[in-house]
Parts: sequence; structure tokens; C-alpha cells
Amino acid sequence: MLKGISPLISPELLATLSTMGHGDEIILADAHFPGDSFSHNVIRADGLQIQDLLDGILPLFELDAYVPEPLVMMAAVEGDTLDPQVEATYRAPIDKHAPNAPAIARVDRFAFYDRAEAAFAVVMTGSTMKYGNILLKKGVTPVAE
Repeated sequence: MLKGISPLISPELLATLSTMGHGDEIILADAHFPGDSFSHNVIRADGLQIQDLLDGILPLFELDAYVPEPLVMMAAVEGDTLDPQVEATYRAPIDKHAPNAPAIARVDRFAFYDRAEAAFAVVMTGSTMKYGNILLKKGVTPVAE
């Protein structure tokens, strides 16, 4: 365990976050997401909830300030509905650690799958919230002065 780093962040996830460059994307996926079908870099975080991982990751991870949508979730499939509580649950740690982050963008299912294929990594969680997947785009880490 390391001081100042959430114990929910596994060594594999910490190394992945550190290795990512600006513009790279990581998916925090719900338990139903077909991560292994889309990514060669799948990290297991079974039993953990996405909002808890966001709370552990965002103090370490700068969101990309040079794009309008550094946070992306899947839009509902036609005829389906979103539970607004899912996004609200994610906004709490986002607003805590990145208060200037823009609204979470929504893209259709297949566009999200395309982003997952190109993502640096997919983290498979134990979350069962419907439409619970979220993409984070890494920005430039500020240099301490």
C-alpha cells in the first residue's frame, strides 16, 4: 500500500494510469461490458464500484482540458431509458476532484464500442448499474511548482 493512493487502486491499475499518455483513454466498465472482446489490455477490478474507482483515480489523473468531452458514457439504446442516478453517482467524485470538468458526453453504443477498441485499457468492475460504463481521456499532468 502507498500513502495517499486509494487501496482500491491495484498495482496493475496504478502502472497503467502512469503509463498512459495525454490523449489516451481508459474505460471503467460495468460487469456486463464485453471488455475482452474489445481490448487486449483488460484490468480486473471485480467487486469494486465505478464511483469508488473514480474517487481513487481522479486525484492521480488529469482529465484532458484540450477536448470538449474528456468524459463519455453510452447513450440509451432506442426504446430504453437511462437512470439519471448513475450519472449523478459518478458526478460526485468527478466534481470533488475535477470541479471544472465538463458535462459527461453521451455517444451511441457502437461509437462507445469503437472507443473501447482504441482505448489504452478497460477496467472491468463489479458494477451492475445499467449504462454504467464511463470513458476517461487523460490530459497533461501539471508540473508542480
